[in-house]
Order: sequence, then structure tokens, then C-alpha cells
Amino acid sequence: MQIRFEIPASFWGLFRSVNREIYIESLLYINEEYQYSNYFLTKEICVQILSDMNAKKQIQLMREEDETETDLLETTASRILKWLLKSGWLKKIDDYNTMTTNIVIPDYAAIFIEAFERLSSEEMEETEVYIQNVYATLFSFQNNPRVNLNMLRTALINTRKLNKALQDMLHNMDKFFERLLNKETYGELLQEHLNGYVEEIVKKKYHILKTSDNFYIYKMDIKKCLRDMREDEQWIESIRKKAQNTGDTKEDVLELLDLIERGFDDIEHRISNMDKEHSKYVRATVTRLNYLLSGETDTKGLVVKLLNQIAQKKDKEEILKRVSQKMNLSFFEILSGKSLYKRRKSRADFISQMEVEEETADLAKEDVLKLNRIQTRYSVAEIENFIEAHMEDGIMDIQNVENMDEETFEKLILAYDYSTKKNSKYRVLEEEELEMIENGRYRYPDLKFIPRKS
Repeated sequence: MQIRFEIPASFWGLFRSVNREIYIESLLYINEEYQYSNYFLTKEICVQILSDMNAKKQIQLMREEDETETDLLETTASRILKWLLKSGWLKKIDDYNTMTTNIVIPDYAAIFIEAFERLSSEEMEETEVYIQNVYATLFSFQNNPRVNLNMLRTALINTRKLNKALQDMLHNMDKFFERLLNKETYGELLQEHLNGYVEEIVKKKYHILKTSDNFYIYKMDIKKCLRDMREDEQWIESIRKKAQNTGDTKEDVLELLDLIERGFDDIEHRISNMDKEHSKYVRATVTRLNYLLSGETDTKGLVVKLLNQIAQKKDKEEILKRVSQKMNLSFFEILSGKSLYKRRKSRADFISQMEVEEETADLAKEDVLKLNRIQTRYSVAEIENFIEAHMEDGIMDIQNVENMDEETFEKLILAYDYSTKKNSKYRVLEEEELEMIENGRYRYPDLKFIPRKS
């Protein structure tokens, strides 16, 4: 039977209670003493723990809906303990041999108390714990002959937990952007960045992934371990036989190895996304700092500040009237160096603009060559004669052309353009890398022309 079906209906009343924070803190105090007392507390000890907490924090306990006048006459510690017992967060067991009443924490309540501890304390980073667990588990699974598939499942669980920790870190970045925009002064924004983002994310989480390189220390070893296990067919068969003998046939060993390797690929993608979010936050911080620095002098900053103040007021019409008495809002040139409104041009200006665009339209390649008067200067026959005149043993090597003048260089350009056409008699010999030839004031690649096969 699942534990959640054992939870009584009154258990959830803690989250709706006006004394919610007091009850949660009381549970944390009792749980701390619960662990150091071999998980065995008497009712008197619980009352003493809560009394000490009350003396330290001066608790003001509000009245619950189901409390009677008689209940209010009891001490604060007794009222807290009684409510926790009544709601099912604590459980009372009477020991008739010793004539004492023992207080225990039910299994379902222990799960929630553990969550309260994680929300209120800073423990070792999950990203560091889980990667070490995965590495140790896989290494033991590969080298210990007494292991079973449960160890491989443990490595998979830790890999998924590590992915979850990185995903939570990524999804919680939005709260830092929100806090960034809420700061109104340069000093507040700088303090938020240094004491907030740098302390909580860079030093504690992002720093562990990138600077200390905990993930990258173990990543290659883990991938090598997975690859070695997958390639050892004899070892895989022995694991399969052992699983069949024990009746453990839920997943195959190769299937679990694939899931773990896929989890590590997901980890790398999430770290890449963290890099993008980190860069985005740094850019947003710098932009916001520049805005706050120039907000009192920059025209754009003053306009934004004015609009924000108008938006916050209820009587916007009255504010606009007062603003219009001080400045001419219809004259947009006063708001920035560039006008926010461009006047429409007349029809004559529009027609003349279209005519200019038609005159300066883009030219085709043939038109460019005609403008340069190169293509019309030499015919196709002259280009073919130029190639044949410098051809030796069926190859024209441009490196052998010694006297390079303007006319020869123009023919070389047209010869290359001619060789790219389908109906040309010659083509350029293709090579991976062409050397550049320096010939006087001309520089060109070492082309070789050969006859094109029909």
C-alpha cells in the first residue's frame, strides 16, 4: 500500500493554518532531537523542546478554529504539541510497561519534514554529490563480481536526479531577472548582483559546474566506463545470466547503460543552456546599470521615467495636463535627437524617388562586363586562340605565361569565365589547393586549362 493513502485528512491543515511557520519550525526542532535520541522521544521531552524554542523566539501563537477556551489556558508548548498530534504530524504511542507516552514521527510526516529541512538549510550541492555517486556506482558495478542490476539502476536514478537539479537551477533563473528589474538605483542593483546572483548562483551552483569542474572531472571516466562495459560481450552475458538466475529481468543491462549515457548527454545540453542564461543575465545587468547611470541625464531615460510616473497615477488626464503645461508633447523633436515622427513626403518626392531606384537597379553579370568593355573587346574565338597559343602537351599552365600585361590578364579572366560554361571547349583542371602567383602588379591563382571531353 502506498504511503500517501495513510495520510489523514487533518494532516493538510498545517498548510492552511495561521500558525503554519510556527508548526514547521517546531517539527524541525523535534526532528533534530528525534535523530539524536535513537528516534525515541517522550511527551515530556517534546514539551521541554518546544518550551525552549518558545523562550528563545518568543512565539505568539494564534488561535486555531477548533481550539476551545480550555485549550487556550494551556502553555504554548502544550498547545503546539497537542495540535501536531491531533493533525497527524506526530503520533502518540503509550508504553504501559514503563507507564510513559512516547512520541514518534510517522513515515509520511518524515518525508515532509525532510523537505522542510532542505528548504531552510544549505547542504552540500546536489550537483557534486550525484556525480560522485554515479562514478562510484559504475566503477563498482564494472569491477565487483557480486553486484547485480540494482547498482546500475542506482546510477541511473542519480543521473536523473542530477539532471533534475540542473533543470531546477535553470528554471529558477527567472527570479533573478525579476529582482534585477525591480531595483531603482545603481547601488541597489549592484548589491543585488553581488550579494544575490553572484553568491547564490555563481559561487554555489554555476561555479561548481564550470570553475571547479566537478562534472568534467568524472565525465570522461564515466563515458569510458560505459563504453568498456558495452564492448565486453562476455561480461554482458555473465550479467544477463546472473539476472535470469535471480529473476531480475525487468530491464536489460544494455538498456540501462543506454539510459545512463543518454542522461549524460542531457546534462551537457543543460549546462550549455546554463551558459546561455548566464550570459543573458550578465548582459541584462550591464544594460540595466548603464540605464540607471544615464537615467537622470539621458533624454530617453527621462522620457521613460516620466511615462512610468504617469502610468502609476490614477488620474492620468490631470497629470497629462500638468505635463503639457511644462513641455510641448506635440513637438516630438524635443524628446530625442532623432524625431519620433517623420513627416510624409509629397507625391512628387515619392515619384522622383522611384525614378532614382529604377536608374540604380542592380546590374547582371553580363551588364557589368559590358560596362567594363571587356567582354565586347574579345570574341570567343580570340579567347580560344589565347588558350591554344599557351598550351603544351594538351595543358595550358598559366604559370608558364611570363609576360603578363593588362591585355593578357583580361584574357585570362575571360578564359576562366569561358571555361565554366557547358558549351566551352576547355575546362579548368580541378585541384584541392591552388597556389597564388605574383607576377609584377598582378596576382592570380595557378590555373591549368585542359580540353573538355565531349
